[in-house]
Amino acid sequence: MTQKQPTVICVGDIHGYISKLNSLWSNLHSALDPSDFDSALVIFLGDYCDRGPETRKVIDFLISLPEKHPDQTHVFLAGNHDFAFAGFLGLLPRPSDGSDLKDTWKEFEDSEEREGWYKGEGFEDMHLQGRRWAGKIKAQFNSVKGMAYKGSIYDAGSTFESYGVPHGSSDLMKVVPESHKKFLTNMVWVHEEDDVCIETEEGLKHCKLIAVHAGLEKGNSVDEQLKLLRTKDTSISKIPYLSGRKNVWDIPQELDDKQTVVVSGHHGKLHMDGLRLIIDEGGGYPDKPVAAIVLPSMKIIRDTDNFSS
Repeated sequence: MTQKQPTVICVGDIHGYISKLNSLWSNLHSALDPSDFDSALVIFLGDYCDRGPETRKVIDFLISLPEKHPDQTHVFLAGNHDFAFAGFLGLLPRPSDGSDLKDTWKEFEDSEEREGWYKGEGFEDMHLQGRRWAGKIKAQFNSVKGMAYKGSIYDAGSTFESYGVPHGSSDLMKVVPESHKKFLTNMVWVHEEDDVCIETEEGLKHCKLIAVHAGLEKGNSVDEQLKLLRTKDTSISKIPYLSGRKNVWDIPQELDDKQTVVVSGHHGKLHMDGLRLIIDEGGGYPDKPVAAIVLPSMKIIRDTDNFSS
């Protein structure tokens, strides 16, 4: 009898949409064999906050999972939005090189006025992304996304409101519950698995898996990148592995023959090219689904699927 391969579920960006998350979770439950669902490794690919209206409820849901599903394993990756949220709340680790968090401002100071960086309580020792997150962007309209900005470059206004305070208010630091602060503090920047299986045309393939919110850069040493991600190096102003675009789209050539799956969210697209999996169909848009991929089957499950018929 062939041994059953463990189930891995990778969940794309949620962005404050609790109703989509509830529907997706219910659909995963319906689509999978109960024993596979109950014992699955569930990797959330990041971006729990901003854009959608219910960040607070989304984090409550995620915090409740280990108790509700004690035989599952849950991994919560930091997305660039969650990193910035944690930065505003003062939850990021100190830079390991001994520099100050405020040293991250310098590289992008030309953008400060346009992006209206946060200057309120606690800003003096805040990572650049925390200041950008709680800032007030001058432009009203995001022409790239074709929608109005919600407060800041990160669309963080809806996150503030979900905790009952206006965008950019330092009161958020006081009203976010300790359990949420702990969740944001404990998020990992990368998750690695030595043996996952995926179904291919040639049959079942054993691979390593690297899950990181945006991806890994081509041209730079993978080992160096992973070291930086494992240690949460906050000396970097803009962390490409959490917020990059074109430079992290593909699998680094160094991993080409290594049978390594690289799975990410972040890019506002569903893209499956060999072992490169990008699972972010929703992108934070109200009218797009939140999706997950199930391994080994490579099946995509969405919050909009209907399994009742």
